[in-house]
Amino acid sequence: MIAVLDINIGNVRSVVRAFEKVGADVELTSDPDVVMSADGLVVPGVGAMGAVMDKVRSLRADRLMERRLAGGRPVMGICVGLQIMFDGSTEHGGAEGLAQWPGTVDLLPARIVPHMGWSPVQVPEGSTLFAGIENERFYFVHSYAVMSDPAEGFDTEHFAPPLVTYAEHGARFVAAVENGPLVATQFHPEKSSDAGLQLLRNWLDSIGQ
Repeated sequence: MIAVLDINIGNVRSVVRAFEKVGADVELTSDPDVVMSADGLVVPGVGAMGAVMDKVRSLRADRLMERRLAGGRPVMGICVGLQIMFDGSTEHGGAEGLAQWPGTVDLLPARIVPHMGWSPVQVPEGSTLFAGIENERFYFVHSYAVMSDPAEGFDTEHFAPPLVTYAEHGARFVAAVENGPLVATQFHPEKSSDAGLQLLRNWLDSIGQ
């Protein structure tokens, strides 16, 4: 069973429908018991990172995510759901993230923002999230992104470094991260047609292993 965290920001039902399309049993919820017992937790988010973090904290979902990850229980972030996993953001005066990965979310240095539309991604060797869809394009809608390498500041002495997928819009930025039970995408798999649905299947398959 997949729990999609209901933060009442954006159209989270499109995420629910995408998971239903690939055969998952899905529940849109903010119930702590459901969030903790689910086989996988999906954390979507759109808009400003600070607003999403405020909602996450109001639901105590930050603590629930910490508990899940400490127990090796899968969590997937989507769009701003990726951004909140980093140290913080410079958007709207700044916001603190969950600091699962080192790095700051900054405004894309591009002539046109937001970055909106289909873009290719640069997938690292060994990715399971992008298995079979390494050369596909995915749908992005965002003005802010992480442009540093989260693996650079990672404690590689005690943990395996994350696998980082990149895309470009004015600069190279983090498009996805795979790090044990925690994965996240800056793009929207639920809006990325067949490639996005395959990515969700790949994640579900990894949960079942």
